[in-house]
Amino acid sequence: MQAIGIVGFSNSGKTTLASRLSECLEAKGLRVAIAKYTHHELDKPDTDTALLMKPGRTIIGLSNLRTGGGEAMIHWGNPCDLTHLVPYLDADILLVEGGKTLGWLPRILCLRSTPELLAALPNGLDALHPELALASYGENRLPGLHAYSVEELDALVDLILERAFMLPGLDCGACGEKNCSALAARIVAGEASPEACKAVGSRLEVEVNGHPVGLNPFASRVIAGGLEGMLSALKGVTSGGDVVIRLHRHSV
Repeated sequence: MQAIGIVGFSNSGKTTLASRLSECLEAKGLRVAIAKYTHHELDKPDTDTALLMKPGRTIIGLSNLRTGGGEAMIHWGNPCDLTHLVPYLDADILLVEGGKTLGWLPRILCLRSTPELLAALPNGLDALHPELALASYGENRLPGLHAYSVEELDALVDLILERAFMLPGLDCGACGEKNCSALAARIVAGEASPEACKAVGSRLEVEVNGHPVGLNPFASRVIAGGLEGMLSALKGVTSGGDVVIRLHRHSV
């Protein structure tokens, strides 16, 4: 699955851009998932389901309409890291609105704010980590970064499909960089590719619901060594070749 961040300061048009991009991507037949970061409590409708919600409590909402439609939701009453939720997503591309500190995916910068406001904010534009940006969106521009307008949405979608990626966010250092953000910056700059990540696609590969799970080299060696030791005691197992082990988990 590919991923792209949509980052900007308050009222910079992040939600509008996320909505427009999702519609353009879905028009191409792609499945889109959207993650939204907010400093406020999540909006909850004034319904019976909302009355059941409280901090620390998990609520599952199930809607089955007589027309055959419906929807489902899981509400966790405590914070959760986005990387832990990715395996639950059934999508081709993930749009992440907000999350300025996320360093394991590239981003589009929303720069609708005035240059004077951007300069006056703490750390200025550095807070948006432009080294991770593929492009910007809005009236303002950054040197060396192409600024897309609403009339160029199709071109922006093409850029995203060509260059969006997602690292596991382990910060294991196996790639030779100090963290995933440093590797992501090199990928954005064209100095490396996502395949430089050693936590995915190594000798041992683990997938959950079709999504690769990052393993640092130490964990990979420990798990692989344990599995090989157990497999060597089984009849019919020969050395060499690939081994596929499929675990169906009935509970978390």
